[in-house]
Amino acid sequence: MSPTTALSTSSSLTTLFPFSSSTTKSKPTNFTQFPFRFSPKNPTLNLTSSTARSAVSIEKEVLETERPDTFLRESDDDDKEPSSTSSVRARFEKMIRDAQDSVCQAIEAVDGGGKFKEDVWSRPGGGGGISRVLQDGAVWEKAGVNVSVVYGVMPPEAYRAAKAAATDQKPGPIPFFAAGISSVLHPKNPFAPTLHFNYRYFETDAPKDIPGAPRQWWFGGGTDFTPAYIFEEDVKHFHSTQKKACDKFDPTFYPRFKKWCDDYFYIKHRNERRGLGGIFFDDLNDYDQEMLLSFASECANSVVPAYIPIIEKRKDTPFTEQNKAWQQLRRGRYVEFNLVYDRGTTFGLKTGGRIESILVSLPLSARWEYDHKPEEGSEEWKLLDACINPKEWI
Repeated sequence: MSPTTALSTSSSLTTLFPFSSSTTKSKPTNFTQFPFRFSPKNPTLNLTSSTARSAVSIEKEVLETERPDTFLRESDDDDKEPSSTSSVRARFEKMIRDAQDSVCQAIEAVDGGGKFKEDVWSRPGGGGGISRVLQDGAVWEKAGVNVSVVYGVMPPEAYRAAKAAATDQKPGPIPFFAAGISSVLHPKNPFAPTLHFNYRYFETDAPKDIPGAPRQWWFGGGTDFTPAYIFEEDVKHFHSTQKKACDKFDPTFYPRFKKWCDDYFYIKHRNERRGLGGIFFDDLNDYDQEMLLSFASECANSVVPAYIPIIEKRKDTPFTEQNKAWQQLRRGRYVEFNLVYDRGTTFGLKTGGRIESILVSLPLSARWEYDHKPEEGSEEWKLLDACINPKEWI
């Protein structure tokens, strides 16, 4: 594949950006979070149309009838030395595929009848993914759990934006590898919370015109909790599970990543957060690679125990039309954040990605009312207050 190949609007932004895939209807949906870290001063890259068309060079997907054992290229999969980069790739892929299976099994078990629709796809030069969506179930309005493994080439503009830090170097096109799992789970019952999680691993090879430059790698991800109503025992359970996962590796992780989550999911024009937080991190490479691989695995494996017991407890709670209307208003905030501020979503929208795939994270229903203000002291007001003034739940 030529590093100078331009990506047309009919090609695919698949798996680099959240919920981005090809324009062909037969191609699968893909949820994986855009793995680059954008500069806070330039969160949507502000690419020109010519830059956008050449943002990423990757091959077109091919639908498969069976899941392969691995989406890695043979050269990666054959290298099994524990310390090798290829081994990290292989183990991260196994982790995200195992996590996808365990989360989907738990989601279907809670629903009691709904089944995920699955698409498996690959690329001739290596890479691929598995996209799963359950919609209009007994418990779930929409649930998506997707994994992907991607090889491609970034032009210099995308690389400089991805790394955020200013540099005087002018690298040529840069090969990259990205793998991740991402999920958004929207239940029907307004007393049952929405959940989003994403864990990803990213590498760039040395720029072609800088001999001897090191290969770079980093991890990113997080799990966040978005209820319409506060049940304090639920919020404490969720945050305690995140803290337990973090504390196994570094006692500073939870407070650091909890604040990062509160800051990231901030809806500036509303002066409030999307939900009640969790953990979020990006560009993480200042620790041992093996430790961070284990940390990402622990976080992904904590999703089911953090979330499913809450859904089991709340999914059959009786509710009123007023409760449902409030849930839809809060889902309106979810839509606003994703369309206005989410780095990957806005990048996909600006670069001609497949609109249905970019927006698949959104709920089936949402609501906006003119100048809506919940009555002070009400349960709805308590949720809004917690979104405006983030709390320490544990």
